Amino acid sequence: MGFQVRGHNSLLGLEGRAGLLRKLGGVGLERPGALFDLLAVGPEVKAESILAVLLDKLQAIWPSRLELDGVPLGDVWRHPTVGLVPFHKLSQWLSYSLVEPLQGAGLKVVELDALTGLPEYRNGGLLVDTGALKPKQKALLEKVFAPGDEAIVEWRALTVALLDRVAEHVRKHLGMDASSLPLVKVLEAGTWFAGRALASERRKDGGPPIAVESDGTVF
Repeated sequence: MGFQVRGHNSLLGLEGRAGLLRKLGGVGLERPGALFDLLAVGPEVKAESILAVLLDKLQAIWPSRLELDGVPLGDVWRHPTVGLVPFHKLSQWLSYSLVEPLQGAGLKVVELDALTGLPEYRNGGLLVDTGALKPKQKALLEKVFAPGDEAIVEWRALTVALLDRVAEHVRKHLGMDASSLPLVKVLEAGTWFAGRALASERRKDGGPPIAVESDGTVF
């Protein structure tokens, strides 16, 4: 009921999303505002500090797929060539979402571009649908992959790298810089929106060109 899920209004990864909320209630914070108290130590707060606090205080809610010294790593995956690849997509998305409330509370959020682009299927789907990324094997567009599969880790990593280039081109075209047009604005009103629109045009289900199993805890 809280998610407004009905027969005509389904939600992908419902159980996984509900599980995250249940775990969120047991992380040990007295109140959500305790996160603000940790960040409001001066008139400015770096964007990377927001992410650091979230990763520290909310790490227990994420499924433990990999661990380092007994600490669950969350949205971090192993690649056979480069080793561990960190994404923390949902944590970064939450970090971006907290910027405006923090600013409304009187803090100045700086160095927004210290965070990365969001390695999720709308941004990544846009790059594949527009031909910026071209799968070398036809099977990539036919199979359904798990989040930890090598192809998905590579796809997400390339998405992060290319989103920076997209942002550079957009700023150059509009005559703006990273301060006036941070990456988060390029994502929200640009790549994510365009990725969703293209997916809707090209596929009946509006899904991404590369299919990924989702339980709501990664994508």
